Amino acid sequence: MQTNLAAWARDTDLGKEADAILRRCVHCGFCTATCPTYQVLGDELDSPRGRIYLIKQVLEGAEPTQSTQLHLDRCLTCRNCETTCPSGVQYGHLIDIGRQIVEERVPRPWAEKAKRKMLRRAMLSPLFGPAMRVGQAVRGLLPEALKRKVPERRAPGALPQVAGHARQVLMLAGCVQPAMMPTIDAATIRVLDAVGIGARIAPGAGCCGAASFHLDAQAAALDQMRANVDAWWPLVQDGAVEAIVMNASGCGAMVKEYAHHLRHDPAYAQRAADIVARVKDVAEIVAPHAAQLRGRLAGKGLRAAFHPPCTLQHWQGLRPLSEQLLADLGFELLPFADKHLCCGSAGAYSVLNPEIALTLRDRKLGAIAPAAPDVILSANIGCIGHLQSGTDTPVRHWIEVVDEHLARA
Repeated sequence: MQTNLAAWARDTDLGKEADAILRRCVHCGFCTATCPTYQVLGDELDSPRGRIYLIKQVLEGAEPTQSTQLHLDRCLTCRNCETTCPSGVQYGHLIDIGRQIVEERVPRPWAEKAKRKMLRRAMLSPLFGPAMRVGQAVRGLLPEALKRKVPERRAPGALPQVAGHARQVLMLAGCVQPAMMPTIDAATIRVLDAVGIGARIAPGAGCCGAASFHLDAQAAALDQMRANVDAWWPLVQDGAVEAIVMNASGCGAMVKEYAHHLRHDPAYAQRAADIVARVKDVAEIVAPHAAQLRGRLAGKGLRAAFHPPCTLQHWQGLRPLSEQLLADLGFELLPFADKHLCCGSAGAYSVLNPEIALTLRDRKLGAIAPAAPDVILSANIGCIGHLQSGTDTPVRHWIEVVDEHLARA
């Protein structure tokens, strides 16, 4: 693609990066075949190719409008297009640049701006946990739209003493997962303990930054990234931990991009790169111990449908490893159509774009239904809650199910 960037963009870091990405695009349109929003809306401007043209026009001097902003907002950032693209276009980085530039030039309506700000602050607030527990206590009385966002409460159970293990890893404190689904962190700690690995959370670590980054607060997101690097760095530097383990693929995808997001920060660029080198999805840590665990699991052969989150399969490329791990652990993985497509959760997307999100959820569940699984497995809290809101089939993080069957063995 030929480009002619406007003077204001030509010599900036963002402009140079965007220009390099744009020039890789060959207009082939392969991305439209795997874009969820294009499949639902049928509008070229709601496809990766269409959004690339919009961003190109803005960088070349066209004035963005609220329509431009809407089409960029409606992208799920699933990056399925990157998996499909034969030219290696880094669309995810380009959409981040486009959104930032348009956000600076197009004022949002006050109601929309307030909604996004309140959503971000709510997720990061220390009151989120208590509010979630109240919501879970009265869940049966909530309106359906709100009920979909409040998962049933499940007790996390007792935790083992892990300080004595020679192998130690860090876990992300996170923002919403400990309050919404504390069983995921607890199950992770118990399963890692079963293979001789101690897991703990570093004081001072918090949200990965994804919530702020995707809700128009990129500067705040960068500060959250720096805070996590500061919290993890002493333990990484002195060799006290061998890895930083992620059990929410959305958080893992974001943390694995810290080096990219902090690349222009001289105080953090190298440390962020060193941190990223140690970030592992929990499947990467458990996989070498699959045979050891399988011998201790009860209920082997459970019929399961595995929904790989976009942040796992398209951002991190870990779908093959995860599926092989589940098979090695004894799950009977059931095939279903369109496994590569987004379920519609996409972080805050399901709140901001509920109609598209629910359409994609129902498509995903419709594809899974003929397989009639005993359980739907996934690897990200957002996908789990979103899918569970549309089905009576249990939807769980796979680490939870491994932990449950390990406890019964």
